[in-house]
Amino acid sequence: MQKFSQVNKEETTMEDSIKNKVQQQFAKNAEKYVTSKRHAKGEDLSLLVSFSKADKNMDVLDIATGGGHVANALAPLVHRVTAYDLTEEMLTTAAEFIRGNGHSNVEFVKGDAEQLPFSAASFDLVTCRIAAHHFPDIPAFAKGAFQVVKPGGKLLLIDNVAPENDDFDQFYNEIEKQRDPSHVRAWKKSEWINLLESVGFRIETIVCFPKPFQFHDWCERSALPEEETALLETKMLQVSQEMQQFFSIQTDESGGLLSFTGEAVYFQAIRPS
Repeated sequence: MQKFSQVNKEETTMEDSIKNKVQQQFAKNAEKYVTSKRHAKGEDLSLLVSFSKADKNMDVLDIATGGGHVANALAPLVHRVTAYDLTEEMLTTAAEFIRGNGHSNVEFVKGDAEQLPFSAASFDLVTCRIAAHHFPDIPAFAKGAFQVVKPGGKLLLIDNVAPENDDFDQFYNEIEKQRDPSHVRAWKKSEWINLLESVGFRIETIVCFPKPFQFHDWCERSALPEEETALLETKMLQVSQEMQQFFSIQTDESGGLLSFTGEAVYFQAIRPS
């Protein structure tokens, strides 16, 4: 049996704690993520489906399927979709949504994005949309995705990203964490490029999307209590003018926080044949 050092044990315990937070957060808000317009629609989802070049011979793995929107969109175009998620309540809600749309070629599997239980080279496409910032060990996820996709197959990844500026990166990840304790870290674009290439992928396409957030909708989706919402609002309104401009922080007539803008990125990467 493999033995772990004390450091690794501590890391494992910390990662388990984070994953427990993820399960708790998404279990209690599962329905919100299915019905969320931002998750259910959006140009990023349309672009993923279009760029996938999906066909009836393809088997797809959708990692951290969440509300099941990617699985639902690809199901009528491919042979089979495996919708994979850590949280049982999310899978149950996604299954109701997808089966309710008449798709019978989707399998729902519970499991960890960093420990994929699938055979090597099993899938033509591996997808993951707006989820990786919840993963404690993103390199493990990337390595696993590379292993389970077929040579010539592709990873289609969308996630929120942090700015390249270190101060802006820190601010963005702090407010995300304050709003949602299951948030781990949004990576910079440069970090994603380096990681995907280092595990063996060749990046084909990168598309950046401005991502406007309506502040109160953003907080309500994670069930943030009113008192904590107020604290977060105050924090965001007190940042420097430079930071307010970068994140396009907008206020209403009374001076309350109305909206701000982040960024999401679509990465399309191929496993070379």
